[in-house]
Parts: sequence; C-alpha cells; structure tokens
Amino acid sequence: MWTGTLILFLLKIAKKEHHLWNKRDSAASGQKALILFELYVCGLPNEKEAIYRALDKWTAWETEFPVIAVAKALNILKQRKQWKRVIQVAKWMFGKGQGMTMGTFDTLLLAFDMDQRVFADMEELGVKPDEDTTRKVARAFKNVGETEKQQLVLNKYLSEWKYIHFNGERVRVRRKYSWNDD
Repeated sequence: MWTGTLILFLLKIAKKEHHLWNKRDSAASGQKALILFELYVCGLPNEKEAIYRALDKWTAWETEFPVIAVAKALNILKQRKQWKRVIQVAKWMFGKGQGMTMGTFDTLLLAFDMDQRVFADMEELGVKPDEDTTRKVARAFKNVGETEKQQLVLNKYLSEWKYIHFNGERVRVRRKYSWNDD
C-alpha cells in the first residue's frame, strides 16, 4: 500500500516537471516584440533586403521561431500605422513558413488595403481570393474602365463550377457567367 502512494506521488512530480518544461513565457515575447520593433525595424530604410537581414539577425540565436513575439510586433506596427513594415515583416515570416494564421492574413490584407496594393500582393503570396473578393476587384476594374483586367481576374479566379448546399448535400453546379450584373 505504501509503494502505491509513493508511485502516485512520483507520477505527480513527473507530471508537474513535464508541464513546467513545456511552458512558454508569453511575457518575454512582449519584450522581444518591443526589441524587434525598436532596435531592428524602426530605423531601417524601406528596403526589403535590409529588413529581412535585420529580422534574420534578430532570430539567429533563437532555438524556436518566435511566432508570438513577431505577432505582437505586427500588432505594434499595425497600431502605429506602419503598413509597409507590416507587409515586410509578415512576408518575411511567411517566407520562413511560420505564422500562417487567419489573424496574420487579416492584418496583412489590412496593410495591403491601407497601402493600396491588395490584389497583386495576394497573388504574389499565393492567396487565392474568394468569390466575393474576386467580384469586388473585377467590379473595381470595370469602374475604372479596364475591362481586359476585369475579364482576366474573373476568368482566372472564378471557375466554371461552384459548390452550393442543396437539401443538406454539397452539390456542384455550373456558374452563371453574368459579369455585367455586378
């Protein structure tokens, strides 16, 4: 009976140590974000290579990619309305294969919008726009008189088929090509 209690006690200790080892220090990530913002990003010229070099230097000695710190730095840049830096840092992070979340994409799209360059940069990043976004961009091209670009966007991103839900099932239907109704 006494050995059972001892084993249970040792298991509790081992479990606590395991959790302490995996715990991340989120408070330190805020400090890292400020360091990233103030030392590495603020005083640099608006050159992609300079920003990427500084960011690589910042993460060189990290054992894990500091996703939380970069996300906090993106929020700092967003609050200060430094849209070009938001785009540069987000693209660098995506280039490292990190931080591809809806929140980061939302911040990036906001920065593209504020910098008036949404659609081309979405294509560059390989983000396929949804039907609503495609129609809005096509409508914008139509409004400025660029019908060739409108047709190009519509043909490229709106397929001949779309999926709808009918009677509780997902059904493939042919899309109506009525671009003039937009």
